[in-house]
Amino acid sequence: MRIVLDTNVLVSGLLVAGSIPNRCVDLAAEGHVGWLVDQRIVAEYRRVLHYPELGLELAAVDELLGKIQKYAEWITAEPLSLRIPDESDLPFIEVAATGGADALVTGNARHFQVKEGRLAIPVVSPRQFLDLLGGRAGL
Repeated sequence: MRIVLDTNVLVSGLLVAGSIPNRCVDLAAEGHVGWLVDQRIVAEYRRVLHYPELGLELAAVDELLGKIQKYAEWITAEPLSLRIPDESDLPFIEVAATGGADALVTGNARHFQVKEGRLAIPVVSPRQFLDLLGGRAGL
């Protein structure tokens, strides 16, 4: 399975060990699922995960960013002409579509509602993602 992880899943995953988002991040970071990214997504991950107010352990953030650099599948995304509620989330859809992702995993599906037409990539919550994986990930 190949996925795109929204930044909010990474933040939640790093903030709460053992949580559902944490399990999603671990599955991607350990290579159990394909993790699709591009430069824009990784730049957002880096920027947000370093917010001081999150209080994240810098060593854990740097370790995760290192795994992304090394193991994620880097996509050169094709631009899409879509209107979504938060245009800053468009890179996630573009990478998912260009990379043929099986799902875009987010804690806020509302941000990915296409205003005209339909998105071909399933947008799922972390819980739905784990359900989709079923027994394949040893959960």
